[in-house]
Amino acid sequence: MSLFELKVPSPGESITEVEIAEWLVEDGDWVDRDQIIAEIDSDKATLELPSEEAGIITLKAQNGDTVKVGQVICLIDTSAPRPASANTPEPKKETPKTETVPTPAPAPKVAVSTPNATNKKATPVAKNIMAEHNIPADKINGSGTQGRIVKQDVLQALSGGFDASFVQGWGGSRNTETKKMSMLRRKIAQRLVSVKNETAMLTTFNEVNMKPIMDIRKKYKEAFKKKYGTNLGFMSFFTKAVTEAIQLYPAVNAQLKDKEVIFHDYADIGIAVSSPKGLMVPVVRNAEVMSFFEIEAEIKRLAIKARDGKITLQEMEGGTFTITNGGVFGSMLSTPIINPPQSAILGMHNIVERPVAENGQVVIRPIMYVALSYDHRIIDGKESVGFLYKIKEMLENPERMLFGAKEPVEILLGL
Repeated sequence: MSLFELKVPSPGESITEVEIAEWLVEDGDWVDRDQIIAEIDSDKATLELPSEEAGIITLKAQNGDTVKVGQVICLIDTSAPRPASANTPEPKKETPKTETVPTPAPAPKVAVSTPNATNKKATPVAKNIMAEHNIPADKINGSGTQGRIVKQDVLQALSGGFDASFVQGWGGSRNTETKKMSMLRRKIAQRLVSVKNETAMLTTFNEVNMKPIMDIRKKYKEAFKKKYGTNLGFMSFFTKAVTEAIQLYPAVNAQLKDKEVIFHDYADIGIAVSSPKGLMVPVVRNAEVMSFFEIEAEIKRLAIKARDGKITLQEMEGGTFTITNGGVFGSMLSTPIINPPQSAILGMHNIVERPVAENGQVVIRPIMYVALSYDHRIIDGKESVGFLYKIKEMLENPERMLFGAKEPVEILLGL
């Protein structure tokens, strides 16, 4: 017998331990080389763990276990013969994605399986989710080894409009359920509490008339998509406005370290996106030199990777300022929490038609409330209010994003 020891790889610098989020195989299964056998949670991201050898696997850790980097978590018998029933798992098919909104994309409705599918196996996490929503196993097609149902299969079924007759709501019981917080969720909680305790955080608000931007999108969205292959969304306008305002108020883009303030001559903008694992903040590097279509394409790429659980630590580190959009979930107003070690965060919200006064007349305009949370230790009230007002000014006059030049909108969009 020849046993290969599979050890926990290092997910990144300064990470010493991880958590086994989910085994995608069971003890005694045959695994192929490079087959994804587990998902591991660090305090920054969820990563996939591939098998380094082919053979029969023996698990040495359980779901939810915290293990050290370098620790042996399974053994692979590389001398074992390949069972005739072991089929090489097919790669998951990617659902075509065209939306730029950073939320989980709808998946096709899951087809009903064959009658003998009632005996399907499912991973522990998938079983828990199915039990929570009362979903029969024979209503989900498994994409795992030998048709095993994995968590992503259940999430796709739910997000794709699963038949409501199988999903029950309140049952009238008095049961409770206790779940262990993932390492990622525990780290997020720790960071958020530390922000509240260690910073002098305040929030200032304003409102933006979104009609000029909405008119531009309506007029040029088809030409923009035809030329660049991506939609013209709101995030590119906000990102561009932020990078321009930062030039006038550099403290908003700075960081406090001990008794020193670190100023940046670049803008790495974090874009908060929702994923099945929770909130992720991938970073758009050097956004200050990017065009509209480059910003849109990069946000779309990062959002898809975050949603699919393929975002890397390097793509989420080093941001200097963050934008979060609660409006996609219907939020009217909020006070976003700073993403440390940054000093400020801009919150976008939903767009609602409201009565406003223009030239002495009451008119209806699409209005968005915006919020800027900032660290008062290095950003004064005057700077925060001026920064947010500058963003409002540029969003309501998009042509000013070209350094104040009165140029055609086509030049602004690169058309």
